[in-house]
Amino acid sequence: MAGSLFSGTIARPTGQWPRRPTVRRVAAVFHDEPELMEAYASWLPVIAALVAAGAAGGLIAGLLGVGGGIVLVPALDLALGAAGVDRAVSLHVAVATSMATIVPTALSSSRAHASRNSVDFAIVKRWAIPIVVGALAGSLAASRVNGKVLAALFGAVALLSAFKMLLPLDRVVLRPSLPGGTAGALIPAFIGAISAMMGIGGGTLSVPTMTLCGEPVHRAVGTAALLGLWIALPATAGYLLARPIEAAALPPLTIGYVSLVGFALVAPISWLVAPLGAKLAHSLDRRKLSAAFGVFLLIVATRMLYRVLG
Repeated sequence: MAGSLFSGTIARPTGQWPRRPTVRRVAAVFHDEPELMEAYASWLPVIAALVAAGAAGGLIAGLLGVGGGIVLVPALDLALGAAGVDRAVSLHVAVATSMATIVPTALSSSRAHASRNSVDFAIVKRWAIPIVVGALAGSLAASRVNGKVLAALFGAVALLSAFKMLLPLDRVVLRPSLPGGTAGALIPAFIGAISAMMGIGGGTLSVPTMTLCGEPVHRAVGTAALLGLWIALPATAGYLLARPIEAAALPPLTIGYVSLVGFALVAPISWLVAPLGAKLAHSLDRRKLSAAFGVFLLIVATRMLYRVLG
């Protein structure tokens, strides 16, 4: 093997901090140069896929108020599989990392919507506590279940969302306002829990809920973007604090189930693109956009449900 590609010094104090710390010379051999270049080459498609997923997730987050996770989770799952991560943990890592990236994405998207007066802060105030409790409970539950359970849940919700997007239901209203009382607390708690288990910002569930209860669609999208932040923060904390049983199968630089590498690649581009999606949301034909996204969700749902059977 060729000489080491990395060497350095570590200063280590002994007892009281001396005037001149004890210096230990260390050398870490990673790979021969050809092996290292081959590793870089194999990772380039994965990195490109993650960056593209971040851009698509940010755009979708701004357009539809869905946090982008509905795009990021399947993309991250595929990328992790391509990188050789065990299927037993890849979906857990994809869900948790997607949840972490939603924090900056939701913040960026909600600020853009708020600047256009498209956030109903009264709903945010009513839903904040139950949605936080539900999100934390959902992340803790997801950390303990089999990956096939997460895939089945994601596939089922994606399938229902696809039908909702494809069918002309935008103007269907079941009641003039959101319910109060116990139902008014259980609905956001359920949305928070399911969203945390799927790694999504909640807009997939909260936007149709609000529009079915008389909220204008553009205002529902903006409100869902801010609610995504209230889901992502506690859910990410739950995933960071998780203690995976299959810790040896996790990719490097992972805390709990959150991949720091995935976060570093996806979060910045999602943050930058989300305001563009929010701007486009006010100018594009939402019916055509919803139909196109519905087709995409059908493909995602089919793949996730096939993953359960495979």
